[in-house]
Amino acid sequence: MQLVDFTTLTAACQEVRAHWLPARTEQVYQRDRHTIALALRTLKQRGWLTISWHPVAARLHIGTPPPKTPDTFTFSQQLRHALGGLALIDIVAIAPWERVLDLQFGRRPGEPPLWHLYVEIMSKYSNVILTDRDNLIVTVAHQVDRQQSSVRPILTGQPYEFPPALTDAIPSLSESLQRWQQRVSLVPGAISRCLLKSYRGLSTPLIQSMVQAAGLESDRHTDTLNPKEWQQLFDRWQEWLQVLAECNLGDGSDRKFQPGFTAKGYTVMGWGMIEPALDVQTLLDQYYTAQLNQQEFTALRHQLSQKLNSILHKLRLKANTFEARLQQSDLAEQYRQQADLLMANLQNWEPGMKSIALPDFETGDPVTIPLEPEKNAIQNAQRLYKQHQKLKRARSAVEPLLAEVNAEIEYLEQVEASLNQLDAYDAEEDLLALKEIREELIGQGYLEVPDYRSPSKGEQGSQPYRYRTPSGFELLIGRNNQQNDRLTFRLASDYDLWFHTQEIPGSHVLLRVEPGSVPEPADLEFAADLAAYYSRARQSDQVPVIYTKPAQVYKPKGAKPGVAIYKQEQVIWGRPQRGSDYVKNTEQKSE
Repeated sequence: MQLVDFTTLTAACQEVRAHWLPARTEQVYQRDRHTIALALRTLKQRGWLTISWHPVAARLHIGTPPPKTPDTFTFSQQLRHALGGLALIDIVAIAPWERVLDLQFGRRPGEPPLWHLYVEIMSKYSNVILTDRDNLIVTVAHQVDRQQSSVRPILTGQPYEFPPALTDAIPSLSESLQRWQQRVSLVPGAISRCLLKSYRGLSTPLIQSMVQAAGLESDRHTDTLNPKEWQQLFDRWQEWLQVLAECNLGDGSDRKFQPGFTAKGYTVMGWGMIEPALDVQTLLDQYYTAQLNQQEFTALRHQLSQKLNSILHKLRLKANTFEARLQQSDLAEQYRQQADLLMANLQNWEPGMKSIALPDFETGDPVTIPLEPEKNAIQNAQRLYKQHQKLKRARSAVEPLLAEVNAEIEYLEQVEASLNQLDAYDAEEDLLALKEIREELIGQGYLEVPDYRSPSKGEQGSQPYRYRTPSGFELLIGRNNQQNDRLTFRLASDYDLWFHTQEIPGSHVLLRVEPGSVPEPADLEFAADLAAYYSRARQSDQVPVIYTKPAQVYKPKGAKPGVAIYKQEQVIWGRPQRGSDYVKNTEQKSE
């Protein structure tokens, strides 16, 4: 993940100063452990200022509104109490070339600030500190005690101290090419490394894009550069400094910044840009939202996958144990038959016998019956009858237990199929669908998450996959069991068709049909192909898929999410590979 460097922070602050100062602070909301959002209102607009001290995504920019879930964080409550109703009157850097900003709050512009909100954008050492007018710390996002740092503890009630001053040379527009080249090449090495060690205010992504914009490779050795190449690199260096100089004039100009996405991240200088962004605020909001969502998606998917695998492993072991006990109970009838044979042939028994061979009632074949020599024939027969009754009772007890375990396995395999479909993060919908799976597992008692807050009823859930059949009919496919239930039992109409892989875990698929319309065979095949693709049998050549009217699909009383039974179905063969090809082609077109 690309970190916010000095240039990016300068560009973001310039836009905020130009368009959002002064602004009234209407609300403070903490999104998560590392991010707060300030609701700002100017005479022309209202927006949310995102401030984050995330170890790899620390930033400041205007972003999207926070969710409507309750905010229970103490830090935001303290900020809300102090800053509510006041105006954000200025944003200033504590020193040149520093990534520490002083957000000043007062009653109105022109008056001395009452509060200072210091935002330290320093990768894993990032922090947000609120001080009063006397610079005493009132609250802090992350307290640093003397055991953690003897050099610079950050504790409430103590004076706020600026971070240690940087010691690297300060870049300057007035520096000559010769002097600049001497400094950069003092210790020969790769261009990017030499630049990074020679001056403050630089970052690896900025240097790499600068070097590439100069037509050079970042790993080129300084000793190999000719005068022309040094000049090309110096021109880009001067271009960068010129943009920063114009920004620091304080006239609200941000014309020189060119925000946009690159192949590996983003730029505010236009170097290596493959897609422009509307402005720096939009760029940072989109980039870090996507990156953090992907990070959360990967971690959550791994957690859910591990949990499901563990539960399914235990359930399958339990099912195997029950099946073994049922196999043993199959001997019940054998014990009864042996007992009957023995009772019918008491005259053939002799004292001390350890076994006896008697003809079978039906076939006449000899049946060897083990005996206990210390017991007589009747006692041995009674022992066999007792064994018969014991195994018979065991079967009646084990069969419902096995059925319950198998139903549980079937349900969790359905959840697992939904999880396997979400194999990579492409859009926010993927994360929402994954969170719904987590919510489902929590609701069913399979997962415990401390301090988990279920989404409010009004919160927007994820949406199903949407496709168009060859004839133009809409096809909806559930991403998880919550969606499956919504599609099948809430959204489906009497005219639609419902598809599902036959006795194979998979998504519910709904073909939307308008009154008076009739799907063509190609439409049915299309729906079957995608139903097969979005199932556990995705790797098979062909998969049986059933379809019926939604009115013929029922949910058993007390059944788990996504479980349904159906009747009056018809079978059609789906080909997962054809479904896969269509999905890939659709994704390529959308890109």
